[in-house]
Amino acid sequence: MLKQWSSLFYFACLLAFTNSCKSTQKEQPASRPNILIVMSDNQSAGHVGVYGDSTVRTPNMDKVAGEGVRFTNAFCSSPSCTPSRAGFLTGQDIWRLGEGADLWSILPTQYPLYTDLLEASGYEIGFQGKGWGPGSFEANGRKRNPGGNPYESFGQFLKQKKQGAPWTYWISSHEPHRPYEVGIGAKSGIDPQKVKVPGYLPDAPDVRTDIADYYHSVEVFDKELGDALALLKQSGELDNTIVVVCSDNGWQMPRGLANLYDFGTHVPLIISWPGKFKKATVTGGLVTLNDLAPTFLQLAGVPVPAEMTAKSLLPVLDNKYSEAAPEREFVVLGRERHAFVRQHGMGYPGRAIRTKQYLYIRNYEPDRWAAGDPPLYGDIDPYMLNYPGPAKFYMIANKDNPAVKNLFELGMGKRPAEELFDITSDPYELHNLAADPAYKNVKEKLAAQMQDYLVKTKDPRATGGDVSVWDKAPYFSDIDKRAHPSPEAIRQFRLDSVYDYLK
Repeated sequence: MLKQWSSLFYFACLLAFTNSCKSTQKEQPASRPNILIVMSDNQSAGHVGVYGDSTVRTPNMDKVAGEGVRFTNAFCSSPSCTPSRAGFLTGQDIWRLGEGADLWSILPTQYPLYTDLLEASGYEIGFQGKGWGPGSFEANGRKRNPGGNPYESFGQFLKQKKQGAPWTYWISSHEPHRPYEVGIGAKSGIDPQKVKVPGYLPDAPDVRTDIADYYHSVEVFDKELGDALALLKQSGELDNTIVVVCSDNGWQMPRGLANLYDFGTHVPLIISWPGKFKKATVTGGLVTLNDLAPTFLQLAGVPVPAEMTAKSLLPVLDNKYSEAAPEREFVVLGRERHAFVRQHGMGYPGRAIRTKQYLYIRNYEPDRWAAGDPPLYGDIDPYMLNYPGPAKFYMIANKDNPAVKNLFELGMGKRPAEELFDITSDPYELHNLAADPAYKNVKEKLAAQMQDYLVKTKDPRATGGDVSVWDKAPYFSDIDKRAHPSPEAIRQFRLDSVYDYLK
């Protein structure tokens, strides 16, 4: 396990770092912008009206997009809440963050956070909801969640913050995280017959119901965004506030959350600052949520730490930049342990490189179950089968049905060490081309580019370093280690009442 620095020593170093940069940093702008981040929890990129979904109703996200810049190729650093949020806060690739690459982990204190750096420069820092997590910030000596100072609501923060000081506030919504009330989508006016079922899920009534229920939760998030924008306008600070709308990772469906496929990593990202940033602009450049940390620091006139592997988005956003920033050729993403769903807490490590046309995935432990050990397949929600999940339940119940069998294997079966998909011809990523001789050169090029990047960014998976930290790191949710399926699931699938992953 990586050596942890004490919280006191970390903040001493933070202050020293900030002071040491004073002589070299640009003079801070007289009126530094406020930053409002409104983040959904488990929402894939396509499930927004302005991103092309004609069923889900997201007027507030659509409005922000009309006033700002919408990114069509934005990805999270990892398809798992804790590491995705850690990358967002640190501006670093997750394999550089020790135990921070795992769900229900810690975030080691030696990595500078944009929240701490902004606070040290005079910003008021607040958040609500999950913030960084799930995990234990107390376990390694942190005094607060890495997301900042906790508040019950954005309204409370606006009332209690120091007047006149710039601020950043993170609304970390619970929506559209499971569980959902089965049928709530139809009750709210969403017609399950009108939802679009992606090709990696079976087109069945239970699946349509599940998607409609998820859409309802997306719409609840959109309303939360609208409420926040109304409060911001009432505060009189709208004109000097940058609004960022995004999600931490993809939706909780088979091949979604906890997977390096696009359905787990491709997220909405919209950024608006009326009168300052570009308006009604769509950009297809490859970016990650990690890029937000250096962007915020640059906006605030705070030096960007050299260890941040992400890049500022200001050249894409700001009208003052006369020349467009060179676009990335690719982004590299990764995953380690998601939920505690394999014996002895083993994870499912992988890395992926995504270009505009291709996705290449390297699965480092193909003998393990990608979706978690059967019969629960716990990296897919409901992870313990302890609450309703119509799509997952339907697929398990019909796994031998010829119309479902292949999709079940794609979502819950074991996977080869290498996967390659042509996104342009196969947007649902159903056809693995890694063994196809016609794509040999493409695969080798992508594998080499990914390996070079991982070595450059000091990934132990690529450099031969110690990777045991990720399987052995503490997991701060004991209830997950002994799964208790619901009585309904026990009856339907003839399950045991308890699955003990510690044995």
